[in-house]
Amino acid sequence: MGVWGVVLVCLLICARVPSSWSDPDDEACLTHLSESLEDPTKSLQNWTKSTFANACSGFTSYLQGATCNNGRIYKLSLTNLSLRGSISPYLSNCTNLQSLDLSSNSLTGPIPSDLQSLVNLAVLNLSSNHLDGEIPPQLAFCAYLNVIDLHDNSLSGPIPQQFGLLVRLSAFDVSNNRLSGPIPPNLGNRSGNFPRFNASSFEGNKDLYGYPLAPLKSRGLSILAIVGIGLGSGFVSLVLSFTAVCIWLRVTEEKMASEEGKISQLMPDY
Repeated sequence: MGVWGVVLVCLLICARVPSSWSDPDDEACLTHLSESLEDPTKSLQNWTKSTFANACSGFTSYLQGATCNNGRIYKLSLTNLSLRGSISPYLSNCTNLQSLDLSSNSLTGPIPSDLQSLVNLAVLNLSSNHLDGEIPPQLAFCAYLNVIDLHDNSLSGPIPQQFGLLVRLSAFDVSNNRLSGPIPPNLGNRSGNFPRFNASSFEGNKDLYGYPLAPLKSRGLSILAIVGIGLGSGFVSLVLSFTAVCIWLRVTEEKMASEEGKISQLMPDY
């Protein structure tokens, strides 16, 4: 076999064995995410440093919950795994990430504003956790977002007005949190006879208001409140009526006494 034959064999071998080294940004992203999570059910047994260094090979993923695309982490789906801990801001290193699903776990803490660096992100599902703090308005920099699902958490503060500028947004749910303030008009705009997002996307936030939620004045009062108001009004009416009767009797008594005095003065003495 000549020199050219050896070169040809080497080229064929290299062509059949794709590179298996992960992108260094993805490796840092996964390492820090792993450090921020607790895995009580040992669901992520292959989330180790050696796997992070070899997570993707082309479109093949060697990491549980990860999908690869051209050697980069494309999707992360770690749903319903009883995970605890917080969301690492270093997730922003996974710059090729298009779908992040950490739903139905027991994660706490805030949503990192660093996720704004995920400019390719189309799906963000952090629902059914124990996340708190405000929704970072910086998420609006993820212009390709189609889905934002944050329902069943303990998020507070307003819905960022900037979310109304996400023209690709087709699914939005922040129900059952502790949000307050007005619903951004662009999220409730009508399309024909239907709102962009209906009331179910916003319900369960007692201090949130605006279309498509029912007006505050028509939401009604609780039975206890109604009974309390009725009893209070009745008591006040009773007190006022009793006071009026007492005043009337007093005035009548003084008037009669005055008239009796006048009559006695007119009677002749015998």
